[in-house]
Amino acid sequence: MIDFVLSNKPLLVGLHLGFAILAIDGFIWLFGEILARSEHRGRIMFSAVLGIVGFALSWLIGGYYYVTYYGPIVKPIIKASSAPWAHAIAMEAKEHIFLFIIPMAFTALFAALLGKQVLENSKIRKPLLVLIAVIAIIGLSLGAMGFIISAAARWAQ
Repeated sequence: MIDFVLSNKPLLVGLHLGFAILAIDGFIWLFGEILARSEHRGRIMFSAVLGIVGFALSWLIGGYYYVTYYGPIVKPIIKASSAPWAHAIAMEAKEHIFLFIIPMAFTALFAALLGKQVLENSKIRKPLLVLIAVIAIIGLSLGAMGFIISAAARWAQ
C-alpha cells in the first residue's frame, strides 16, 4: 500500500492538499474556541493538535513529492514555460513562508493551553486570536500559491 502511495503523484498532491486543509480547519476551529471563551480544554487541545499534525503531514508529503517528482520533473517544465515566475515567485515563497507555520502553530497551542484566567487577559487573548488568524490566512495563501504552481505545470504541458 505504501508503495502505491509513494509512487502515485496525484495521490501525493491530494494528500498534501488534504492535510493542509485539515490543518487550516483545525486553526479556524481553535480561533472559534478562543473567541467564544470556551472552557472545553479537550476541544482546544484537539483543534490545535489537529492543525499542527495536519501541517506536519502536509509538509512531509509535500517534501517527498518535491524531492521525488517536482524538482526533477515538474520544475524544469515550469521554468521552460511561458510562466517561469510560477516557480521563481510562488514556489520559492511557499518554500520559505511554510517554515514559519509549524513554530507559529506550536506557539498558538501553548498559549491556548495557558488556562482560563490567562486567556481572559486581553493582553494575551487578542494577540493569540491574531496569531491563530494569521496561521489560517498563511495556510490559505500557501494553498493559492500551490494552485498557481499546479496551473502553470498543467498549462505548460
